[in-house]
Amino acid sequence: MAIAARPATITPMVIAPPPRPTAFARFIAPARARPALWRLGLGLAIIAAAQAGCLFALVRGIALLQGASAADLWLGKLAIASTPQSALTLLALFTPLLVATAVVVRAVHKRPVRSLLGAGALRDAVRGAGVTFIVFTPLVGGAFALGLTQPNLPVAVWAAVLPLALAGVAVQTLAEEAIFRGYLTQQLAARFRTRLIWVGIPAVLFGLLHLDPGRLGAAAPAIVGAATLFGLIATDLTVRSGNLGTAWGVHFANNTVGLVVLGSPGSLTGLALRVSDQGTGDLAARPALILVSVLPLAIAWLILRRRRRT
Repeated sequence: MAIAARPATITPMVIAPPPRPTAFARFIAPARARPALWRLGLGLAIIAAAQAGCLFALVRGIALLQGASAADLWLGKLAIASTPQSALTLLALFTPLLVATAVVVRAVHKRPVRSLLGAGALRDAVRGAGVTFIVFTPLVGGAFALGLTQPNLPVAVWAAVLPLALAGVAVQTLAEEAIFRGYLTQQLAARFRTRLIWVGIPAVLFGLLHLDPGRLGAAAPAIVGAATLFGLIATDLTVRSGNLGTAWGVHFANNTVGLVVLGSPGSLTGLALRVSDQGTGDLAARPALILVSVLPLAIAWLILRRRRRT
């Protein structure tokens, strides 16, 4: 009796889907289209020229209208920023940086301006700011309660300028994040694989941006070190979230506390409700005091990095 042969079973070949890009890979993807270093150099030069040109135009305009002495006086007040007007002007001068960065991304690198921010940036900014404010609250509240602060602005004046102060800090911190954790980090990460380059270079440059021996004196190295550490923290948060939001939120909350709530004597006190008893002279004598401001940032970073993993 003939036995019918069973048809052979053909096992279909299953092709595994490619691994999903990480959040950071999606964040830097738009920069990969035009990663040439000459474009990055040109972009940074345009951003610096825009800032310098805006400042020069303002000084020149004051000199023409009111004389050279008035222009020098205006620059002196801007450097100290001990009044609401001068402090708000200083924060407003970050607007050309932000606008120039947007123009460079669009004109030089031919990519959307929104690619600087990444997906979900606003949501993560609110989260980052909220966590950082909560972490700073016991520190600031303790300083107030223990009498470690001195009055600065009258409460009525402070409340009147508060909306403008918050808007100014938002622009200032967004401009710095857009340049360092957005534009610079994206373009370097698109060009180089090693983290030492695309993490280290923006962080060091960000730290050096805060070098001001004339105003900070012997405390300048400690401030540069703290700013560099913040740059590393902000980059790590950007890598994990895949956008600028978390880093911007932390930066905004940190600068709001330091510029609007509790300032340091001799250091941009024009918008602060109160100032600390300890100034740059104390920091120069005891650099370990910088830990008072660095520790809350580190705690906020540890909390936020656990919430988002690439």
